[in-house]
Amino acid sequence: MSDTSDSSFVQAELAQYHARSALFTRPGFLIRRLHQIHTWLFTEETQAFNITPVQYSLLTALAEHGEMDQNTLAYEIGLERTSVAEVLPRLEARGVVERQQAEHDKRVKLVKISRKGRALVKRMAEAAQRAHDRTIEQLPPEERERFMLQLIKLVEAHNDSSVVPLKLR
Repeated sequence: MSDTSDSSFVQAELAQYHARSALFTRPGFLIRRLHQIHTWLFTEETQAFNITPVQYSLLTALAEHGEMDQNTLAYEIGLERTSVAEVLPRLEARGVVERQQAEHDKRVKLVKISRKGRALVKRMAEAAQRAHDRTIEQLPPEERERFMLQLIKLVEAHNDSSVVPLKLR
């Protein structure tokens, strides 16, 4: 198929979706709706672990990067500091993270993943991956990597405009 005919095909297919609902013309709506769907899939796949996607992101960042202060952790996953401050006590109560005051500044809380937390992340990995796979499984296999690349490009392009930019390496 040539680029022109491929573009015409995409436009015709989009027109069919747009005719079904004005909401299909709104990227924000579609992104929010896909997030809802993914959260449900994640919960379904990982329910035995009783961990939310945000908690899993925090644990994964700590497992990958080691001990850090709560503000740095917030930037590692692009989450507001107050949200991180609300989630961490629950994870600490479960024994999957450990927090302590920094010696250099008593106002700073340092967080690290515990041995129990590392084991949990390892045990959850397969279930979490199934949720990620299920989120995009309706795309043809040859389009999944392109979709992921487009998501990454959009996140990076708008990262500095967000309330909490994601720390990009």
